[in-house]
Amino acid sequence: MKKIVVPSLIANTQEELDILFSKVKDIAGLFQLDVMDGLFVPNSSLDFDLRLPRGKWRFEAQLMVEDPVKWVEKNGESVDTVLAQIESVENPENFLEFVRNKEKRVGFALRPETEIDEIEDYLNDIDQVLVMTVHPGYYGGKFLPETLDKVKRLRELKTDLDIEVDGGIKPDTILKAHEAGANMFVCGSYLIQADTIEERMKRMDLMKNLIEED
Repeated sequence: MKKIVVPSLIANTQEELDILFSKVKDIAGLFQLDVMDGLFVPNSSLDFDLRLPRGKWRFEAQLMVEDPVKWVEKNGESVDTVLAQIESVENPENFLEFVRNKEKRVGFALRPETEIDEIEDYLNDIDQVLVMTVHPGYYGGKFLPETLDKVKRLRELKTDLDIEVDGGIKPDTILKAHEAGANMFVCGSYLIQADTIEERMKRMDLMKNLIEED
């Protein structure tokens, strides 16, 4: 299964997003939008009618919002994958059908304290699961190694599922996440807050290449 490092994007305005993306656009082909409404989590990010660049790039939206349906209605056409926090989805079956009808990839994200029992019935109907390895809503949170138990269990339950980890991912923790069974690794503060983003992405790609050869 292909391994991929996914840089995350956080911004409070379109101008901030444009500036940030101009810095990272050449380091990856898939980016995660960290969407926060200030309600589901304490902070806000990308909580506006955003404009995304057209071209070779793909985007996935991690919706840390109280009303993921509303966000998809307004902005869903701009992204390729929709990942909703299962804790905010009232009717998972309806949500999956709603997103599928827009011809998008779809999946669920889990807070650290949420068990996989919440999504187990839907594993054959989704493309991806995102396991939060930090508490959501805070940039640069502490990596929680106990969350990798969920990654291991998910990989046992569905061997061909895209399993993504998000939070505290850097060269040492990407190896732990890989060993647990993850194949997608969201990298936020380690990349974005670096003075030389390209150099740190090279380190992440090196680790990704090593685990692909493992």
